[in-house]
Amino acid sequence: MPKLVFGGTFNPIHYGHLRCAQAVAEREDFDRVVLIPSAQPPHKPDTADVAPAADRLAMCQLAAEGNELFEVCDIEMRRGGPSYTIDTAQELLRQGWETVHWLIGADMLLYLPKWHRPLKLLSEVDFVIMARPGFTIDWSLLPGEFRQLQKHVVEAPLVDISGTDIRHRIRAGEPIDHLVPEAVAQYIGDRRLYRS
Repeated sequence: MPKLVFGGTFNPIHYGHLRCAQAVAEREDFDRVVLIPSAQPPHKPDTADVAPAADRLAMCQLAAEGNELFEVCDIEMRRGGPSYTIDTAQELLRQGWETVHWLIGADMLLYLPKWHRPLKLLSEVDFVIMARPGFTIDWSLLPGEFRQLQKHVVEAPLVDISGTDIRHRIRAGEPIDHLVPEAVAQYIGDRRLYRS
């Protein structure tokens, strides 16, 4: 079964993540989307408003519950240290994955050459680029090796939800149940996440 990896901070996971990943999976014939929450996002300082790794993993598990398309993998939680995509991809290949298809947003594309061991990453990972309708990518800003990814761009629906907005709403005491699955909203409330 072809699987599509969707890694991220998921702080918290929300309907934007789920709907866009589902649309790409359906368009590109992936049978499963594997959510991999990062234990320690290398690009986010310790001072960032990031919920503990165990909570973000639990929220991903709640979001995936009862949905046959999604599964959750705790590979980065078990490894510890900075969550570098290349380390995760190589570990999945060692576990017997034939190909690692990895979903990233088009807004992350220009940062890809700055990721840990980017050229090795390009050779080991089959990236799928998720672009919102109307989003234009200036390929001239990318080094030549990365321009091959042009043929890997898939349009995803426009879902105007962000983790930043959700965290602001929580601090303001506003409802978030239309932005995240009900079980995730309940978990955030019970654990009093993002309150300060």
